Amino acid sequence: MSNNTDNRDDKGPDPRVPRFNFNNRVALISLLILVSFFIFWVVYGNQNQSTDLPYSVFSNYLAEGQIDSVKIIDQYEIQGTFKTKSGEMGFFKTTIPYPDPDLMKSLREKGVRVSGGAKAISPLRVLIEFLPWVIGFFFIWFMFRQVQGNGNRAFSFGKSRAKRYLDSNKRITFTDVAGQDEAKYELEEVVEFLKSPQKFARLGAKIPKGVLLVGMPGTGKTLLAKAIAGEANVAFFHMSGSDFVEMFVGVGASRVRDLFEQGRRHAPCILFIDELDAVGRTRGAGYGGGHDEREQTLNQMLVEMDGFDTKDGVIILAATNRPDVLDPALLRPGRFDRQVVVDMPDIKERELILRLHAKKLPLADDVDLGRLARASPGSSGADLANLVNEAALMATRRGADKVAMADFSAAIERIIAGLEKETLDEAKLKTLIARA
Repeated sequence: MSNNTDNRDDKGPDPRVPRFNFNNRVALISLLILVSFFIFWVVYGNQNQSTDLPYSVFSNYLAEGQIDSVKIIDQYEIQGTFKTKSGEMGFFKTTIPYPDPDLMKSLREKGVRVSGGAKAISPLRVLIEFLPWVIGFFFIWFMFRQVQGNGNRAFSFGKSRAKRYLDSNKRITFTDVAGQDEAKYELEEVVEFLKSPQKFARLGAKIPKGVLLVGMPGTGKTLLAKAIAGEANVAFFHMSGSDFVEMFVGVGASRVRDLFEQGRRHAPCILFIDELDAVGRTRGAGYGGGHDEREQTLNQMLVEMDGFDTKDGVIILAATNRPDVLDPALLRPGRFDRQVVVDMPDIKERELILRLHAKKLPLADDVDLGRLARASPGSSGADLANLVNEAALMATRRGADKVAMADFSAAIERIIAGLEKETLDEAKLKTLIARA
């Protein structure tokens, strides 16, 4: 089987790579604007700096008629403007050290404009007092967004962890699956239903709600499920059975509900549950009894599949290599009512798989893939892909330009028997003893 790399189309950042999203950028820009506003306020407020005058000097200026206007603040501070002898205007402030009953009389006699009011709040004081709170709020909000966006999902336990694949440019199709003609023949009906469901509804036929792929590890069950989505050109949601199970009871059931809800929203699509035996084991075998988390999750899955309508254009696929441990309720008609066996490849299929994987390698003229297929009985598609890769590594180590038959033979020996131990000759042995 081919193990092509999946192309994600979730249109979002990779959760393993920290990256600022749009909301985080907006928060950062807002914080910078707020800080700039405070800085501008402080600078603008300090443009007209006042001169601190002793009260005695203020009294002399008042007696000489140099005071133009005053503002009495809270009965103990005076702010205002004064004129110098050269005619220039200036700002001043002074503090009344003792009660002066003649102050108002003197101001009226000199024609000074008098006003009163409360003391203005210093912009710098506002900045010092409130900026830490603003920064703390944005920091908490930013960390909250990062925790949700980085895949930790500390605040979204019940959300489905299904990965969505939609390979628009390089889709995986049945041509990428070598061999398995019987399995592909059975699954073509599923593809036909996703392409034209009216064809089946015309005669009142109902497509199976669930298809269970059964086979040994490495035979290509997951690849076949992706090939169905690629053939029908629909979205493909992939989730492992172990992703449903958590230490908190009820989380798995919530994720099952969310997964099926995603399927309804993105119909037509395929919901694929890999390693179904991790969550679909026979009930009553756990230590938690009826309150076991796996049983709660399985019960919710049974309920969702019962309420699912195939007219929605959603097909549920699952894969397992342990069908004997599955709960009988999962295998009854109306749920996973069709099982497709994905067998180990025979000699002809092994040769096709080898050709599929080796077509990207520069092969030497002596390479005989048919001979390699005969020399690898019992190998799965994943084993054969590993064989081709190991042969390419062998050729790279010896500095060759092409992969030869000897590299494939060495790869088979390494996979079966492991690395060959190096035999030390007498000269090397003496060198090692001398170094010791």
